[in-house]
Amino acid sequence: MDQNQLKQTVAQAAVDYVLGKVDADSIVGIGTGSTANCFIDLIAKHKHLFLATIASSEGSAERLRSHGIPVYELNAVSEVTIYVDGADEANARLELIKGGGAALTREKIVTAVANEFVCIADESKWVSHLGGFPLPIEVIPMARSYVARELVKLGGDPVWRENVVTDNGNIILDVHHLHPIGSACELEEKINHITGVVTNGLFALKPADVLFLATQQGIITHYPATQRF
Repeated sequence: MDQNQLKQTVAQAAVDYVLGKVDADSIVGIGTGSTANCFIDLIAKHKHLFLATIASSEGSAERLRSHGIPVYELNAVSEVTIYVDGADEANARLELIKGGGAALTREKIVTAVANEFVCIADESKWVSHLGGFPLPIEVIPMARSYVARELVKLGGDPVWRENVVTDNGNIILDVHHLHPIGSACELEEKINHITGVVTNGLFALKPADVLFLATQQGIITHYPATQRF
């Protein structure tokens, strides 16, 4: 199977899983990116089985509405039953790097609210150590240079993702040369403490609860390894 077929396969696995978790009152959180788009397209025919969705980006919200799926504002709901999203990298502890689509802040917010976070990815995203994929950081525009200098102190090489503005009106710095990231939790906290940083693309303090990984041998279901460091 090519990568697109793998994405379709893992998206279907997530649809099957979600349908076993929701009822007529459920709110389903939907992420951003090509694999999440596959999930949206596949779950559309089951939209009568849940109440509505929460989208992590304007792009995903538009795609959901095009299928006739209701999209609520997060402030209007008290609970998100389950959240489904992709990743740019994932390790055995289900710590992730996300943000290639520049939606990391809203993704992290929906993750925080959701009762369960389901990550879906193809086998190219599975790594032994995070950091091969440049780590996205959402930054207040006026703090770009200051934050970049602080990231250099942490050993990174930040590059401004020019001509990209997030749905929140901010900019993205992609940090190269952090591989291998030893303690993802520690680095996540350090970066978030830099003044001017909105958030970073490490999902380690709150990793995925389950990962469906599409491989040439089929879907492999991963749960977090017990060791966290």
